[in-house]
Amino acid sequence: MSEISTKPYLLRAIYEWCTDSGYTPYLAVKVDSATTVPMEYVRKGEIILNISYGATSGLKMDNDAIHFRARFNGVSREIYIPVHNVLAIYANENGQGMAFEVNVTAADMPATADEPASASLSAVPASESASTAESTTPPDDDNEPPKKGGRPTLTRIK
Repeated sequence: MSEISTKPYLLRAIYEWCTDSGYTPYLAVKVDSATTVPMEYVRKGEIILNISYGATSGLKMDNDAIHFRARFNGVSREIYIPVHNVLAIYANENGQGMAFEVNVTAADMPATADEPASASLSAVPASESASTAESTTPPDDDNEPPKKGGRPTLTRIK
């Protein structure tokens, strides 16, 4: 019997924790040909999506994909995200959540794959994210200085 990936279960658990705690769940997604998202909102091959109850319609988080309808600039759009393309799920208010390595995207996977690609998981407590972000994050391509204060941001540690 092939091993079942834990990633979709962890995504659903963090989503439920966010909503139960009154937080807004956000998804960071690597965009490729297998994802269906509004391309005008994609930055550096990634998109951040609000997946709260109020922002989505018909949200379904399966073991293979996450799909829902959402409004972008007043236009309803169908969103489809393979679970393998999810980089992180986190609470927008405090940045707590879980990040995932995306080594193989759904578009790169062979059509006859029997086993899902495994993901390396790393969780960063909110208290550590500020100190580790400066030392381990590579510089951005757009040469903008980091923003101080304001809304929390997700820090991916590799």
